[in-house]
Amino acid sequence: MTGTEVQNEADDSGPSGYAAARLRLLTEGARSGPPRRAALAELTDDWLAGLFTAAARGLTGVSLVAVGGYGRGELSPRSDLDLLLLHDGGDPSAVAALADRLWYPVWDLGLALDHSVRTPAEARRTAGEDLKAHLGLLDARHLAGDLGLTATLRTTVLADWRNQAPGRLPELQELCADRARRQGELQYLLEPDLKEARGGLRDATALRAVAASWLADAPREGLADARRRLLDVRDALHLGTGRATDRLALQEQDQVAAELGLLDADTLLRQVYEAARVISYASDVTWREVGRVLRSRAVRPRLRAILGGGKPVAERSPLAEGVVEQDGEVVLARAARPERDPVLPLRAAAAAAQAGLPLSLHAVRRMAATVRPLPTPWPAEAREQLVTLLGSGRPTVDVWEALEAEGLVSSLLPDWERVRCRPQRNAVHIWTVDRHLIETAVRASELTRRVSRPDLLLVAALLHDIGKGWPGDHSVAGEIIARDVALRIGFERADVTVLATLVRHHLLLVETATRRDLEDPATVRSVAEAVGTQSTLELLHALTEADALATGPAAWSSWRGSLVADLVRRVAAVLAGDAPDEPEPGAPTAEQERLAIEAFRTGSPVLSLRAQPEPAPEGEPAGGPEPLGVELLIAVPDQPAVLPAVAGVLAVHRLTVRTAELRILSLPDDVDDAGSVLLLNWRVAAEYGSLPQAARLRADLVRALDGSLDIAGRLAERDAAYPRRRGWTAPPPRVTVAPAASRHATVIEVRTQDAPGLLHRIGTALEKAAVRVRSMHVSTLGSNAVDAFYVTTGTGAPLPLPDASSLARVLEETLRG
Repeated sequence: MTGTEVQNEADDSGPSGYAAARLRLLTEGARSGPPRRAALAELTDDWLAGLFTAAARGLTGVSLVAVGGYGRGELSPRSDLDLLLLHDGGDPSAVAALADRLWYPVWDLGLALDHSVRTPAEARRTAGEDLKAHLGLLDARHLAGDLGLTATLRTTVLADWRNQAPGRLPELQELCADRARRQGELQYLLEPDLKEARGGLRDATALRAVAASWLADAPREGLADARRRLLDVRDALHLGTGRATDRLALQEQDQVAAELGLLDADTLLRQVYEAARVISYASDVTWREVGRVLRSRAVRPRLRAILGGGKPVAERSPLAEGVVEQDGEVVLARAARPERDPVLPLRAAAAAAQAGLPLSLHAVRRMAATVRPLPTPWPAEAREQLVTLLGSGRPTVDVWEALEAEGLVSSLLPDWERVRCRPQRNAVHIWTVDRHLIETAVRASELTRRVSRPDLLLVAALLHDIGKGWPGDHSVAGEIIARDVALRIGFERADVTVLATLVRHHLLLVETATRRDLEDPATVRSVAEAVGTQSTLELLHALTEADALATGPAAWSSWRGSLVADLVRRVAAVLAGDAPDEPEPGAPTAEQERLAIEAFRTGSPVLSLRAQPEPAPEGEPAGGPEPLGVELLIAVPDQPAVLPAVAGVLAVHRLTVRTAELRILSLPDDVDDAGSVLLLNWRVAAEYGSLPQAARLRADLVRALDGSLDIAGRLAERDAAYPRRRGWTAPPPRVTVAPAASRHATVIEVRTQDAPGLLHRIGTALEKAAVRVRSMHVSTLGSNAVDAFYVTTGTGAPLPLPDASSLARVLEETLRG
């Protein structure tokens, strides 16, 4: 059905006919995208024009004007109708009556309406006072009535915009920047706002306004397609939800992807990110050009006076071979020959990053169009320039994005294409895979003084997650890709092996430090065997920190850093030939012994709380402001169900458990009726607020052990009130047995959704299974808990493998329930 045919149906039935025709248009499977938006605008134009003609009989000097998105002839299914009733200042009551006859039919159909009634002078004055109103009027389009009135307004508003551009464009730029600070960057958000986030539809509209000023223009290549793609996604979102929303929520993404005929939600997000990246890059280039033009206009009169009216020549400062600085940008020298110099893109990028300057759009496009591919392996200069670029800190990000926008990164590193714009559906990660890799290189550049081979650290940072574009374990796939890329880049065989090892084991240190018993020699030996050498360990330590810092605030802390540093120290000792002895039960401290004796004599639990200060950085005095947690020592006469009771009490008091060790302590012979006491050494931190008093903890622990405190009920009430994302289902828990992780215990690893009382539930299940927990290591990453439990039989031996496997299944079923 054509737009005219749809309108004929609307004309036959009045407003209800328009509603039916609109519904039919929106539900036609054969038409979508720009044709449907244009047809919907045409249908609405004709309907409103009919309303205006019927309502304005005998009234002159009035016109109906579409502004904003409707003025551009683009209507999404739930878009507002932005309308201006323009009049020449005649009979106010007649104009008001006309407005009522126009607005009420729109409201009666349930359509959103943004309306105003103004004379041309009033509209012009409002535009001068309100930047957003001025932007809307730039897209004014005549619908009905006095065409001359509308044309005069359009001409005047555009003239004002061009005359006022030197003052209004900086205001518009700040408006865009403020919106970006509030809404974030569309190309990295898991639930992006397609309109308001940086790189979204608002920014595309701002670029149109800059072009209308005649002061500067945006790069045109790909911009229209990017904008169309975002509009298509918004259309599908409106149709799927039935709401006027611009936020692409997680629970809507599969439905939107299906509406657009895409494979899945990840494919959808990747297309959205690619579109946003085009718009963001075009915005960066455009605003840079606006700044350059405004600066040159401010300086030109003074230069003309000095030079006697001659045209000033822009100064060009050499930066590297074939690369110069001009007007605050890095451009190619006049003698540069990209077609004969395959290293030029990397040399120009490294020079720009080192100087903290942007790469000129013209320079990047010229290189992308003419440069020859690098030979394999790369010449030494190309490898050195890549390392220089990666080691330049924060400026690397913008320079890399300029290369990526014109396809130069994928040309240099073909494997990059699989991670480009790839979303990471993990609350811990705040970046797409490709941006995370660059952020890791930026963080690694701050750590290069800690390693003997900074070049290997920087390249490993760039490649450590390169396997995320492939099926299976990304570390395993990444090792293969990293080996191939390192050979192509031109590293020696020994260095290739180190880079492959770093990529394969980039998670080894943090996972081991937070989930394994560092007192167990098997733990330390396994890491030493995987790493191999002191120099590789040094690189892996720095890469671990850079990776975590580049992931997001939940991935790194002083506590994690201290655990990793402790592990590195132990592994370094093994690699130096100082093999650890089999652990012997250490003698209790005086504090532990005191608590144990008191617990035994009173027959009830006793405890103490002691803060653990952060270790001071090298060369600085001790006593940092951030504590690593609080040491909680608990002594309880040996009895069943201690672990779930303690975990439950801590959960009730909103205490986060970081580590826990449990041991049986035999009392000295000089204690009357000496026996054994269960000693728990936990490190905890307050979820928020201050820590509870030790006396309150002890009182609740006594009640939990004698059964008078209903922990399960208290936690169930909390769980019922725990915030959950509507429509989102957490992945199922996974419980596994870690083979050969310890010679003294069986290691059960639990990965599940974090929730209040999780350790209490696990402890209760372990208690029912009649196993003893020797220690446990707790990690919480965003909303995910990754916990490791070292368990033994009642006699202190590791569990037989069938029993361990059975216990893992029971725990998994418990957590699923």
